[in-house]
Amino acid sequence: MASQDMKSAEKTYGGFISLLKWSIPIIAVITFFVIMMIAE
Repeated sequence: MASQDMKSAEKTYGGFISLLKWSIPIIAVITFFVIMMIAE
């Protein structure tokens, strides 16, 4: 049972990491544009 929970946790963690890989650059780009709009 514990090994099954570990596989499930690794799958969830892998999905979370791949989500972060995509979301962090997107958030950075949005933040950059907002700062540029405020600066003008």
